[in-house]
Amino acid sequence: MEEIEKTNIVNLKDQKPGGAGANMELKDKKIGMDDQDGGAMGAVKNFLDFSFETIRVVIVSLIIIFVVRSFVIQPFFVKGSSMEPNFQDGNYLIVNEIGYRLEAPKRGDVIVFRYPLDQSEFFIKRVIGLPGETVEVKDGKVKIYNKENPNGFQLNESEYLADTVTTAGSMSEELGSDEYFVLGDNRGASSDSRRWGLVPKRNIVGEAWVRAWPFNDFAVFESFEYQK
Repeated sequence: MEEIEKTNIVNLKDQKPGGAGANMELKDKKIGMDDQDGGAMGAVKNFLDFSFETIRVVIVSLIIIFVVRSFVIQPFFVKGSSMEPNFQDGNYLIVNEIGYRLEAPKRGDVIVFRYPLDQSEFFIKRVIGLPGETVEVKDGKVKIYNKENPNGFQLNESEYLADTVTTAGSMSEELGSDEYFVLGDNRGASSDSRRWGLVPKRNIVGEAWVRAWPFNDFAVFESFEYQK
């Protein structure tokens, strides 16, 4: 094949201007230019296709992130010690925002909500009293009164509190149809419903779902049943 190409080149140089060889040379040069142009155009088309696809993926990803952040989950950092020892200062939490669109908060849920006295602040506490109930704090214990328990029952908080923890204060609070009574797990260092009152349902952002940081303390939080 290499010898044939050399022979063709020699023959083209020997042809007189205007002869068949010249036409062949021009024709070959034109074909080469067409191939080069076609290759360049193909490269540009491939680049544009890739660019448009990348832009589309980025836009779709941003839309998904916006929807997820706005309506499904949202990250929060814990600041302060009011939920120790179960939640530490600096913990990175993923909060489930969509769950409470489908069902109401339950007793024992750890929720993130807008502080009723300053909507720009977010608090994290545990749900203790539900709408329509009466919560009594007395003698270091919490007692719940509702339709199922008109005489009240003492709340067993051994699932998340040490036996030595007591709940300071002396009060009785009747909850409205969309109000929640919340307490911090660190009862001795928590600003909660004992101090500033109840949390309206509209203030609740969502439930603490995942602790993503620190990695060695990663956890997915699940609901539990209180022991009588």
